[in-house]
Order: sequence, then structure tokens, then C-alpha cells
Amino acid sequence: MSPAQEFADALIAGFIAAGVQHVVVAPGSRSQALALAAVEAQRAGTVCVHVRIDERGAGFFALGLAVESRIPAVVIVTSGTAVANLHPAVLEAHHAGVPLIVLSADRPAQLRGIRSNQTTKQPGMFQSEVRREWDIPTPDGAAHEVTAAEGYAVAAVAAARGLAEDRPVCPTPGPGPVHVNVQLGEPLSGARLRGWSWPALQSLLPPHAGATEETATISRAPGTVVIAGAGAGAAAEEFARTGGWPLIAEVTSGARFGPNLVPGYREVLADDALVTSVQRVVVFGHPTLSREIPQLIQRPGVESIVVAENGVEWYNPGRRVVRFERAVTTEGHPLDDAERDWLRRWLAAGRAVVDLENPVRPGLRSGVDETGHVTDFAAQRAYVRAQLDTLREPLDRRMLVTAVWATSWPHDRLVWGASRLIREADRVVSGRRIPSHANRGLAGIDGTVATALGIAVASGAVTRVVLGDLALLHDAGSLLLGDAEPRPRVLVIVGNDGGGTIFDTLATPAPIDTEAFDRVMYTPQRVDFAALATAYDWEFARATNRGELVEQLALPITGPRILEIPLAR
Repeated sequence: MSPAQEFADALIAGFIAAGVQHVVVAPGSRSQALALAAVEAQRAGTVCVHVRIDERGAGFFALGLAVESRIPAVVIVTSGTAVANLHPAVLEAHHAGVPLIVLSADRPAQLRGIRSNQTTKQPGMFQSEVRREWDIPTPDGAAHEVTAAEGYAVAAVAAARGLAEDRPVCPTPGPGPVHVNVQLGEPLSGARLRGWSWPALQSLLPPHAGATEETATISRAPGTVVIAGAGAGAAAEEFARTGGWPLIAEVTSGARFGPNLVPGYREVLADDALVTSVQRVVVFGHPTLSREIPQLIQRPGVESIVVAENGVEWYNPGRRVVRFERAVTTEGHPLDDAERDWLRRWLAAGRAVVDLENPVRPGLRSGVDETGHVTDFAAQRAYVRAQLDTLREPLDRRMLVTAVWATSWPHDRLVWGASRLIREADRVVSGRRIPSHANRGLAGIDGTVATALGIAVASGAVTRVVLGDLALLHDAGSLLLGDAEPRPRVLVIVGNDGGGTIFDTLATPAPIDTEAFDRVMYTPQRVDFAALATAYDWEFARATNRGELVEQLALPITGPRILEIPLAR
């Protein structure tokens, strides 16, 4: 067996023993020993291996696996530009606190700096984004290398999970990406000896070596509002409910439910009578979907407390936050009259917004009496005509996101792309405990399809993806599922308005050069999404009105399918 293959086997075995469940492979020559070791481990039933031909898609697929499982996923790539293609996923993992292990193959150090083919400076490529980094010298077959490989793997898993005490590269708490760069010399792989078998693995799960964060107590105080941004989780809802405070929760917060939830929060925050009474804001997670929340935090006289279990930066709009905590609690207590009135005012304001935006339509008599017989044929004709008119209504963004939200269940997964649709959903969808994710670490358009596929594979659940046409086209390569790869139950719902209409909401000087704006911002497109689906062997459907949308969303999701929704600009 070649030194490269022996070291690769030990390294992959170490990752698996330390708890890794998924390995994503992008093909390449220099990384062949690592890829073959992963496949051998899969044959032994110790890990799941996934293959993606594009490194950027592979990185976001691994990110999705880790988002769902909270266990580091390993992504294997070859040398050169292959490593650089992982940078968007590494940035998202860094800012969102997602455990991710980049395992890159490299040329031996003596080939660096002499323009050797496919050789660049891979160590330090993610220097400011990774929790730790290793540049492992070329294995030469020495006996100690197997033990060393296991040590590298265990340390990498610990760092990705946020458990390592020593973080020389990025001294920030919590999970995130790490980079293991392995110099591999020729022969790049080698046949195993007859009778060789994958080793029986002894668990090497690292203990929790990080310092335990204390839980701070937030005392009761008048005029308190709880805000939940991306990644806040159910803890935000519990905290608001325990304290008796109004809860403002973004659609991807994981806290958009419960009796204290304030619907229509943007309009509510425009109510000066309420907002001027706010004295304290407690923020969980990372709010990204509105201007109203950072404006509230920056108001004079508002005490802002930010709670984040982990992260590389504290959320601090206008640098007005006065207190930062890793975990908080508050004491439950019977609410006094003033506290009950405070909560009641916010909930009433939210209900008023909902009632204003969803006026009750006057009822129509069906023309059917209590015995089930038609007694008024004119009334029945009017009733049926009204029902048909409802089903024939052309679709808009609000109708789309509310229908998808209503169709999803707590055991499903819902993934949002960076488009107008997630903002529309954040405005209008009701409180419901649905696992909802978006890549909001940097709120980029990158890798939405790949991330959703990773979530779907790791969870095994029905996964709906709601995104715009440009977000889908930006990640179209991730639609490719190899012949040996699983075909998860994924419905990609693409709102196609022919370009980037999110940029139409930008504040621009008037008059504006419309032709130039459309070319460089709106970027119009006329892609045939049915042909795209056919090319990648996905099922396809299109819905143009409410009735067709309801029909399509009611169908069972048995494999990958694209549903196109034409929308007006």
C-alpha cells in the first residue's frame, strides 16, 4: 500500500471514529487516496459518501448536511482552484456557526513556488474564516503516521464542533469550518494487501474541552420586547413566553410560533405609540430580513441585549448594543396589570395588521338548504362562480409563500433562497413551528439548491425549497445527481419573474437609466426551466393560478421535482 493511501485510510478512519457521518467527495487526481478511503469506509458501513462534480456545490451540500445534523461533514477536494471553489461555503459556515471540515489534497511542499501544475498556496487560503488549520507534510510510510493521522482527525472534529481550547487561527467560540490540507506524493493511491479489511473503529469522540458559558439572568423590566433572528431557535420563544414579553420572530428564526408572537411586525414597529415605549430589547440569533429591527435597536433610550450561543461576530447595529450574553434565562412569574397590558397592546397591534391585510370577504349563500338540496339556483350559480374565480386567480408572491407555508408540517423541512420571496414570507406567514432554514450567515445567493439537498439527505424528510429564478440558475449545477447518488424528496419551487426583481426595491436616484439598470441589476433571463429540469432528470410542473398551485402542493413528493411559478415583475 502506498504511504499516501495508508495515511488517507487512517485519516478517514479517525474522522469517523470522532463522529463524522457524512463525507462529500469532488473528483480529482491528487485527492484520490482520500476519496478511495472514504468509499472503502462506506463499503464497511461506517460512513455515508456523496459525490458532487462541482466543488462549490459540494461545499454547500456538506454545509446542508451539517446544518441538519449539527455534526461536522467532511468535504474532500483536489489541489488548486478546487480548494478556492469552497470559499463561499466556508464563509457561510464561518458566519453562521456551522461545523464543516475542508479536507484538501496538495502537492508536496517542495513543488510550491515553482509554478508546478495545479499548485498554489493552499495553507492560509481560509485564514480568517477557519477555527483551525493544519498543513500536513507528505507521508513517507513511517510507523507513527497512522497515529498522527488519527490525532489530526480528532482535533479537526473538536475544532469544528467548537470544543477545542486552543484556537490559534480563529479564537472565536462555537462551531465553524476547519481546514485540513494534506500534502500527498506519488504514488497517489495504492492497492490494499489481500485479506485487508477496514479496521474496527473505536470511538474517539473528543470530550467537551471548551469553557462552559454561564447563563445570565435577565430580570423583569417594563417595556421589554424579544426579537428572534436567524438561528435563534425555540429558546427565544420560551424566553419570551416565560417573561411575558412580546415576541418578534423572523421566518427562519425557529421561533415563529407561540402565544406571544406578534404578526405583521414591520407595520407594528411603525407604530410610534408602541415603539417609543420600548425600553429594552433582547435579541436572539441574527436578524437580517428587515430595516425596522436594527432601527428599533438604535433608538435612543433603548437598552439592547444580544444573545448568541456562538458566532464570530456579535450582532451590533449602530454599535448601540450594551450587553452580550451566550445564554440567558428569566424567572417565570404571574404578570401584573401593567405587564399584561404591555403584551396585550403588541398582540392587538399585530392582529390589526393581519385583519387589515386580509379583509373578510362577504359570504355568499350556496343555495343549498340544510337537507342538502338546491333551493336557490341563482345563489348556487353565484357561489360556484365565486369559487371558480378564486381558483383562477393569478399567482403573486404573497399567495405563493402563504400556500407553501400552510402546506408544510413540523416533520418537513423548508429552505428559503435569498430573494424577494423570503422577505414576503417574513411579512405575512402566520405562527407555525416549521423547521425553516436559509443561508443567512452572509445572506448570499450561493448554494441554495445544494444546501437544501444536503438538508434533505441528512434528514430524510420532505424538503421544500422556495427561491427566485436567479438563485436557482446561480446553483443550477447542483441539480446534477449522479447515478449512484440518492434522489431525495425535494420540491424546488422557483418564483420566476424573469430576473432580479429584488433590486427593484433599492433606493435609486431619479430619473434613472432604466435600460442600464435592467442590464446590470435586474439581469433579465428567459430560461426554459422545463428544459433545465429535463436536462438534469428532475420532474417538472408549472402552476399559473391558485387552483393549479394548490393541486401541485397537494401531490406527494417522492423524488426531486421543480415547480415553476411565473410571477409578474
